[in-house]
Amino acid sequence: MLSIYRLPNMLPGEKVVKVMRRDTFILFKKVLLFAVLLILPLVFFYLVLSTNSDFVSSEFFYPLLVLGVSAYYLFIWLFFFFSFIDYYLDVWIITSERIIDIQQKGFFSRVIAEQKLTRVQDVTSETSGMIPTIFKYGDVHIQTAGEVQRFNFQEVPHPDEVRDLIIKLVQRKRKEKPQEEF
Repeated sequence: MLSIYRLPNMLPGEKVVKVMRRDTFILFKKVLLFAVLLILPLVFFYLVLSTNSDFVSSEFFYPLLVLGVSAYYLFIWLFFFFSFIDYYLDVWIITSERIIDIQQKGFFSRVIAEQKLTRVQDVTSETSGMIPTIFKYGDVHIQTAGEVQRFNFQEVPHPDEVRDLIIKLVQRKRKEKPQEEF
């Protein structure tokens, strides 16, 4: 299992500076959507019972109703579980030597990319929309000279501070090792 405090292939003298996930407001939005989807069948049953109570007591309708509601709740639970896994396992790690991007792509697929700080060419932060501006979350785009040319930290808290931190670390690393080309 990947631990943020003991990274695999850790370089000598490397320290974890910052570990980020998506903003907690993103998880809150998903939980709120999940709660609304859980209540939807109750509203449907109330409307059906208030208009036609004989329809629910029929021999054909009741098993069909139980099957449909069970399938619906199973789908909703799977949707919520997948959303939580995607939120929790998408991690961005900034160390004193490199940037690590861990993306969960479905239940059984994960992509891990890393880039040394000396290869960073440009860092941009972006906050667009009223809600991201109010809750102070947005995207950080990192342009590199490597195979993965652009790292995207999506919906992270305080993107301007993250951008400034990366720029500061890149400048410090370039002062330490000016002979390395980016």
